[in-house]
Order: sequence, then C-alpha cells, then structure tokens
Amino acid sequence: MLSILQSLKTHPMFRTKPIEHFIGQSQGDQGLRRVLHPYELLMLGIGAVVGTGIFVITGIAAADYSGPSIILSFILAGIVCILAALCYAEFSAMVPVAGSAYTYCYASLGEIWAWIIGWDLILEYAVSISAVAVGWSAYVVSLLAGFGIALPAELVNPPGVSGGLVNLPAIAVILVITGFLIIGMKESARLNTLIVIVNVTIILLFLALGYGHIDPANWHPFMPYGWSGVFAGTAIVFFAYIGFDAVLTAAEEVEDPQKNLPKGIIASVVIVMILYVAVATILTGIVPYGDLHDIGAPVAFALNRIGITGGAALISVGALCGITSVILVTLYGQTRIFFAMARDGLLPGFFSEIHATFKTPAKVTLVVGIVTSIVAGFVPIGVIAELVNIGTLAAFIIVAAGILVLRKVQPSAKRPFRCPLMPWIPLLCIGSCAYLILVLPGLTQMRFVIWMLVGLCLYFLFGLKKGCNTVEPPADPEMV
Repeated sequence: MLSILQSLKTHPMFRTKPIEHFIGQSQGDQGLRRVLHPYELLMLGIGAVVGTGIFVITGIAAADYSGPSIILSFILAGIVCILAALCYAEFSAMVPVAGSAYTYCYASLGEIWAWIIGWDLILEYAVSISAVAVGWSAYVVSLLAGFGIALPAELVNPPGVSGGLVNLPAIAVILVITGFLIIGMKESARLNTLIVIVNVTIILLFLALGYGHIDPANWHPFMPYGWSGVFAGTAIVFFAYIGFDAVLTAAEEVEDPQKNLPKGIIASVVIVMILYVAVATILTGIVPYGDLHDIGAPVAFALNRIGITGGAALISVGALCGITSVILVTLYGQTRIFFAMARDGLLPGFFSEIHATFKTPAKVTLVVGIVTSIVAGFVPIGVIAELVNIGTLAAFIIVAAGILVLRKVQPSAKRPFRCPLMPWIPLLCIGSCAYLILVLPGLTQMRFVIWMLVGLCLYFLFGLKKGCNTVEPPADPEMV
C-alpha cells in the first residue's frame, strides 16, 4: 500500500512546477507586457463584477428568498468572497503570472488539480461570456424600443425563440470587444475604466435619488423567511459577485504585481460589496419586498415608483455599461487561462502564440471570441448559467486548499502578502463555499460533475501526454 502511495506521489499527474519556473516563463519571449497601472487593475476588478447582478438579482432574491434581509445575504456573500480574495492575494503575490487559480494550483497541488481548476474556469468564463452577451442584447433591444426603434425578432433571438434566426447584437458586442483585446490590453483597460465610471455614477445617482424616499416600514418584517431565507438568498446573490477573480488573470500585465495585485483584488471586492449593500438597502426601503416579485428590472421599477419616469432608460444605460465591462474582463480572463494552459503544454501550443506587433495572445483571443459569439448568437442560454456559480465556488475551494498545502510544503517561500489568521481564513473559505454548493439545485450539481468528467477524459487523452515535464520543487526552497 505504501509503495502504491509513493508511486502516485511521483506520477506526472501529481508533480508540481516550481514557482520560479512560472516567473521565468513570464519574463521570456512568451511573456506578456506589464502595462496596467494600479487604478486600471482596480477598475478591472469592479468592472468584472458590477453588471446585471446589481440591477436584476437584487429584486429576485429579495422577493423570493430573503425579503429585506437581502442586505444580510449580500454581506454574507461578500464575506465569502473576501475570504477567497485573501487566499488569492497570497498566491497572486507569490506567482504574479497569467493563469490565476490554474497556475496557483500547478505550483501547490500538482498538474491534475491544475487541469481540474483550469477546466472549471473555462466553464465559468465561457458560459458567463455567452450568457452576459445575451443579456446585453436584451437591454439594447429594450432601450431602442423605448425610442420607438423595433429590431426584427429574427435578428435578436436564437433559433427556436420567438421566431428568431440569430442574436446579432450578442454576436456583435463579443466580436467588438475581441478586437479591442487583440489590439492591446492597455487600450482595453482604458475602455473598461470609462465604462466603469459611467456605471458607478448611475448607481450613485440611484442611491442619491432614492434615499429621500425610504419608508422604514418596508423593512418590517426584516427576516420574513428566517435565517434559511438569508442563506438561500446568499447562494443566489453570490452570482452578483462572480468575476472578481478574473482580475488575477491580469497578473502578468500589471506593474509591480507583488504589491498591486493583493491591493487590487481585496479593494475591488470591498468596494463592490459596499455598492451592493447600499443598493439593496435603498431598494427594499423604497419598495415593499413583495412588490418585487417577477420584476426583471427592480431598480428601474423603484425609480418609477418614486416618480422618476425616465428610470428605466437610466438604468438600462447603467446596465449596458456594467454588462459591457463584464464581457470585456471575462473574455480577457478566458483567453489568459487558455494561454497559460497552452504555455504549459496541457493545451495545443497554438493558444500560447503571441502577436508580433500587439504583444497579445491574438490567436486564442480570436478563437475564444468567435466560439463564445456563436454560442451567444445561436444557443438559448437558460438554467445553464447556474453552472457559473458552482464553477466559481469550486475554484475558491481548490485555491484555499492550495494555500494550506503550500504553507506546509514551502514554509519559507517568499510571500509579499500573507493571508492572515492561518489556517482559519482558508478553512472558513472552504466550508462556506462547500455549503453554498450544497444549496444549489441538484441538476446544476449533476451538470457540473458531467463537465468535469469530460475534462478528465481530455486530460488523460491529451494533457497527460503533452504536459510539461515538471519537477517537484525542494521541500523548502528560497524564493528570489
């Protein structure tokens, strides 16, 4: 039995890659240019998260799950993300290269776990891009309809939905953003910063307009569904936080990453949580939670309730800005995951080629843009979007476990940022994420298992044979 365990430990599936190897890769010809300033990194983090969640999910969760205590649900979901962010921050400072959780797991848990988390992130990002693009299209159609411009149903719906043939707006937004990402990350970051400023300004305007119309009676009873409703609401509103980890895929393109990455990821999660809690507080103070049932645009509904009849158009503009930034950052994150996995040999080398002029992984960016635009244009995106939640939660669990393992096997490795309260923060992260996975629908859990089984088959057919010949690092290396 002991010999079997020892042979498994030395098997290529479980061998890790030294941290200094990843850092060396990022500094060679296959490395990316460090062009992002700290404030641009922060804007990427906010832009990745503040999208439809704040304009849509708030009302759904309040009406059907938590009532006014949706405020607590947002706080609890934010705390879970902060726990994960602290774990991510330690890893990102140690391994400031592209790949995010995939790279961190390769350095701590081994190749098989790196593949699992990489395949998991591919699901999370790909589904997000397509689903969010469909939402972007719906907002554009609604906004234009408000001005008397009706787009043909055949060109704004996928086959089988309302007589549709293709969702052209969804395809168009993905391809335009793909073009920006190919041209360069600096240009994409500037576009994202502008979009985020407009989006946050509209959110702050809603808070200012709604504050004077709060009726405290609407907050009673505060917990109509009890604590079970609060926790169920937490699992639902967690969707609104998804995407903050995408900022770490920019690790290889950030100036002074050891210093700026931990600050960027933690600050972005805290700022987003404050915005979400503030919106939930004002929204449930203006409108009784029961009136939000089946309301697809609760923030616009609340503005109309207090007499601001242009509220729907205002919120549509904010939602469009938020959705656009989410598509940009998520598409960016997807390409960098592919890039990192290909550079390690787990995917075809085609995905790791860098454009001679733009210095970006142009080929993989184009492929991801085309594939996700086809999905958004021709496939109805329904409950499969729930896979985004479970994929993210699984990633958080594996990263938190990786922190614990690396602290044990490499205690003296250089850590520019150290996750506090070890081992309690990672353990709390693992426990809270596992609980939220358990309260998700069983069908979602089954689909996730099927996706992961498909990924394992691909790994054994291709990744295990083509992957890099990694060497396990010394037990306690000194990092430079």
